[in-house]
This record gives sequence, structure tokens and C-alpha cells, in this order.
Amino acid sequence: MKNFEFHRPQKLAEALDLFGQHKGRARIWAGGTDLLVRLRDRALQIEVLIDLKQISHLDIIHYDQNVGLRLGTLVRIRDIETSKIIRENFPILSEAAGTLGSIQVRNKATVGGNLCNASPSADMAPPLIALGAEVKIAGKGQEKTLPLEKFFKGPGETALENGEVLTEVNIPNMAPHSYGVYLKQGRRKALDLAVAGVASVLTMDPKLSKCVDIRIVLGAVAPIPMRAKKAEAVIRGSDLSDSVLNEAAKIAAGECAPISDVRASEWYRREVVGALVKRSIQQAFKKLTACA
Repeated sequence: MKNFEFHRPQKLAEALDLFGQHKGRARIWAGGTDLLVRLRDRALQIEVLIDLKQISHLDIIHYDQNVGLRLGTLVRIRDIETSKIIRENFPILSEAAGTLGSIQVRNKATVGGNLCNASPSADMAPPLIALGAEVKIAGKGQEKTLPLEKFFKGPGETALENGEVLTEVNIPNMAPHSYGVYLKQGRRKALDLAVAGVASVLTMDPKLSKCVDIRIVLGAVAPIPMRAKKAEAVIRGSDLSDSVLNEAAKIAAGECAPISDVRASEWYRREVVGALVKRSIQQAFKKLTACA
């Protein structure tokens, strides 16, 4: 490993100044679970490393009943998994966090790192997109928000420009009579990347007789996490009958764009997507029925 500069700023403005001074040469350190592996394997060479972990307000979890949930970019995946506030109000996030790697990894990995790594198989991206999350991005002298759905540009590529840092993830409150489920299939039962993942957030009418809204997001089956919008259109307004769910599952399997690699074939990934789409919606509806 080549020598590099290491900076540990105490304030965000200081970090942004450093990042701006070293445009194209600096990398951000959040949890480091992916960065360390890439450095060890010499897949990445860096000149400047900026550690954000001393900037205290970047690790907040704040819930407002009128607005929703705010997650600082340095919130650890383990904290999302175990937070009582998140488990009660956004259980899909806790469930998804619990599927990410080992407990040791979850104790280091951060939500911002998981998103900025922009892996097609990132576990936190599908449920956050399904919940309608936005990301807050800070640059020197400016700040902007962007729907998370538009944040990903390709494998390892995001909408972040030189000198910009993702600082916060904002999740609006779920609509009444809503529930979300995240399911993933790996080669093993635990500690594995997703071969395919599906996040479904279902909203029903007060009588639970008709779907008012649905968001289905697929992971690991396209270059970026993607909405299955054609499948959503089939389900929206329906009674969630088997025939409707089977049709939506088939459509979702056709919408995605998986590849064949050492972990799974294109055909298998499409089959898994169809099965997980149907199962996730059924589980969400079952939960709503039990809570009615």
C-alpha cells in the first residue's frame, strides 16, 4: 500500500475545504468496510484520505412525527437494525439492515457508505428508494437535495460531483395503512451479497380491500437499484388477487436487466425477482391485516 495523507476534520466545513483542495485525489472515509478491502487488495490507490467520523452531527438518528426520519450519513447499519424508533416506524429499514453482512460489518458500515459505494447489490438502497427517501448533499458553499432514486448513475457511480459529500438521508413518514418488506436471495442464508433483492412498500385503503399505492424496487438485477414501475401499475388499484400478483411478478422479472456471473445466471435472477415480488407484497398485506 502506498503512503497517503490522512486528515480527521472536526467540522463539516473543514472536511469540505480539504475535499475541495484535493479534487480528484481524495477519498472519504465513513465506515471503511469496502474501502479497506479495496486498499488491501490493491484495487484502489489513494493519495488523500478524509475521515468524517469526528464530525458528530453526521451520526444522528432523528424522528419527527410530522416530517419523518433523518439519518446522518455516518449512522451505522447496526444502529438502523436495532433502533426502536426505526423498528416501530420504518420496520423495513431495520429488516434490511439486519441482512447486511455480519454483525461485525454492521457495527462499522454506515448508511452513507453503503449508498455512496453504489453497488447494485447494496441492501439499504431498495428499501430507502421504496420509502421515497431523499439525500442531502453538501459542497463548498452549497447544499442540495436529490431523490435517492436519481442518486445512482451506474455501478460505483453516483450523482456526487467533485468536492461533494452525502451528509444526510431523509425519509418521509409512511402513509396510513402502509407496510414495507425487504427480501433478498443469496447463495447462502447469511453473510452474503444479494443475488436479487426486492423492497415493496404497500399502501391499502382503510378497509384493506384495494391497493392505493405500491412501490417496488429491485436490487442486484440491474446496473442500479430500479423501480419496477410496470409491475406497480398492475397492482395499483387491484385487490391483490393471486392472478394480479402473478402477472405483476412476471412483469417485474421482465423489467429488470440482470447479468449472468459466478454468483447466478440471468435466468435464475429473473426467477428470483418474480418470486420475491409476489412474496414481499403478500407479507406486507398479511402484516397490515394482522395490525388492523
